[in-house]
Amino acid sequence: MGDCGTALTVCLTEAGFDRDTLDEAVRIFESGNKSDLKQFLRSKRCDLIEQMHESQKRIDRVDYLIRQIGKI
Repeated sequence: MGDCGTALTVCLTEAGFDRDTLDEAVRIFESGNKSDLKQFLRSKRCDLIEQMHESQKRIDRVDYLIRQIGKI
């Protein structure tokens, strides 16, 4: 896999991706197709942003409850 492939795996692992995602990223990397790898990573980035937005919505709901409890 080489140093770059190892760095890719470490980085994606630290970002919290599962084994299937890691394997797919390495497969694309090893194919040598940089544009496919960039597109794959952009897609995963979008997934993370969506998860972040969903987390923010949940935090907002908890904040709302905290404010409401303060009014009681």
